[in-house]
Amino acid sequence: MAAAPRTPLSAVLPPLILGTATFNYQYVSDPSRMPSVDIVSRALSLGVSAFDTSPYYGPSETILGAALRGLRAPRDSYFLVTKAGRIGPSEFDYSPAWIRTSVLRSLERLGTSHLDLVYTHDAEFVAPDDVVAAVRELRRLRDEGLVRYVGICGYTVPVLCDLAEKILRDTGEPIDAVQSYSHFCIQNDTLGSDAVLSRLRDAGVGVVTNASMLSMGLLTTRGVDDGPMATWHPAPGPLRRACKSLVALAEVAGEKMEDVALHWAMANWARVGGAFGSELLPPDFAGPAKVGVSVMGVTSVTELEETWAAFRGVLRHLEGVKADGDETEYKGVRVSRHEKIQRLVADEMWPALGEWRQYSWASPDESFVIQPAKAFAAADPALPAVAAEPHL
Repeated sequence: MAAAPRTPLSAVLPPLILGTATFNYQYVSDPSRMPSVDIVSRALSLGVSAFDTSPYYGPSETILGAALRGLRAPRDSYFLVTKAGRIGPSEFDYSPAWIRTSVLRSLERLGTSHLDLVYTHDAEFVAPDDVVAAVRELRRLRDEGLVRYVGICGYTVPVLCDLAEKILRDTGEPIDAVQSYSHFCIQNDTLGSDAVLSRLRDAGVGVVTNASMLSMGLLTTRGVDDGPMATWHPAPGPLRRACKSLVALAEVAGEKMEDVALHWAMANWARVGGAFGSELLPPDFAGPAKVGVSVMGVTSVTELEETWAAFRGVLRHLEGVKADGDETEYKGVRVSRHEKIQRLVADEMWPALGEWRQYSWASPDESFVIQPAKAFAAADPALPAVAAEPHL
């Protein structure tokens, strides 16, 4: 199914994406009352014009769509990313009929005539042939003008590589995008290994996006055991405790854990993931031609502005520009803040993680059994009975 020549995804996808899994019950008690309109409005004003959502993220699509409609932003001023195939924690439907139904529902919820990028959601949970069938259907939707680009996403990096290779082999066309979460962060940077990037390159993948830089709350001051994530986060107890121990190291260095984790992931993925990155950079940007694409998640305008400021700092670093006030101290030596964070992570945090550095939990685990999805497919649920695990 060879597609007509198209603009490469790297030329139209921004390097920083606002993930809206936070527009969900896992992070706020009432998502309808969170400042979603303010967040989306401020994102657009800052130039953060790509939004990542999913029907699996509870009311996220509906809330994002309402915000965009209320702001009356021109459709060509933002880039919409959503997913299809995962319905609930143990419910999947990758059949062509459901993939089409899901996309049509997303179009309605988001108030748009087309979706810019659609991933098959958490593809490691289903049979590889089912993933290929779903990709074929998404490409049919692409040919109908309802979808522009097609990708696969999930947690398990080797499986994503296998699938990218299989899609090219079975269909004769490479996948446009691959997204992995929690695999290019302080705790685990497997996604950036030479072996992985070589496989994705050979499979013809256009863009690789890095999601969940905080590993779904593991790399935060609060951690996952002191919040709602404690009940569903897949990290085992020892890994949770190892990540929590990093908070004190950050504080001694005068940093917040979140700031260290975000800066490290964005700065290093911008460079390491550059070959699979975005060309859509500021016109005055004097750094590399491509920058690795990161997906951030926020619950407030303040968090958005802080992350955007950190990303701007990353771009300045790539240009070799030293900003006023960028110099700081680490271990009695004057260094740039970027160098401070690099040393803090490599010299202190990685040794503290010990055997849990580069650890990946099983996805799915051995006890996982896919449940029938017919009831979900018939009901068109706006709010799943069990809230989704957002990949932040």
